[in-house]
Amino acid sequence: MKAGVEMAARLAYQQPMDFGERDMPSGTPQPAFVLVRPQMGENIGGAARAMWNFGLDRMRVVSPRDGWPNERAVAMASGAGRLLDEAVLCESLPEALEDCTYVFATTARARGLTKPVFSPERAMEIAREKIAAGEKVAVMFGPERAGLENEDVSRANAIISVPVNPDFPSLNLAQCVLLLGYEWRRQSVEVVPEVTELAGADWASAMDVEKLAEHYENRLTEAGFFFPPEKADGMKTVLRNLWSRMRLTRSDVQMLHGILRQMVRWKDK
Repeated sequence: MKAGVEMAARLAYQQPMDFGERDMPSGTPQPAFVLVRPQMGENIGGAARAMWNFGLDRMRVVSPRDGWPNERAVAMASGAGRLLDEAVLCESLPEALEDCTYVFATTARARGLTKPVFSPERAMEIAREKIAAGEKVAVMFGPERAGLENEDVSRANAIISVPVNPDFPSLNLAQCVLLLGYEWRRQSVEVVPEVTELAGADWASAMDVEKLAEHYENRLTEAGFFFPPEKADGMKTVLRNLWSRMRLTRSDVQMLHGILRQMVRWKDK
């Protein structure tokens, strides 16, 4: 692993940059994530892991403080080392952005620069649209201590601002990468907002639930549960509403029938 990272770093410095001809890790259209002057190897590794969580594998690293390759980055990547193997090392920000047609800058501070400011969700929606139209998009992330400088932000077409706590707006580098990676994933694949895993079971039909309700109502009537008589109808309505609100499977219905039968058998012993 370390040898692969070292080879990638040497090639990045020794060969002229040609993003158009360079073999990428995958053929999936996606933005490049550009880490500008990152300070800690652990954060670079954490960013790589966050990117790979959401299917992103285009990392460009600009002038890392502790040099490159970085053993701490590899250790922190924990399974995403392949992404670090393919990371492009750049000596300057213009070099990292030279093939891009649209660039976002992530920042939590007002910069006094006239630029559109987007939420992460809207930014990744725009990125998807531009990439689908054949453009090359990059997202810049600043160093951990103070983020991007105004000179860096001036090279961007737009700003991404996260609605964080104004009293504590600083995000860890890997956290910010994770957030943007998640929003990219939401825009690039269908995300089902809710799903129920039935584990081989089927939903109970209305008839199944009706029979269950009758079973309990009959047995509870025999036991004198619905008392006093003037409240009996209301209590039965509440019980039936309970069954319908629970969204039972057929296995659930069978188990509840069995529980009641066993309780009746035990009582009659």
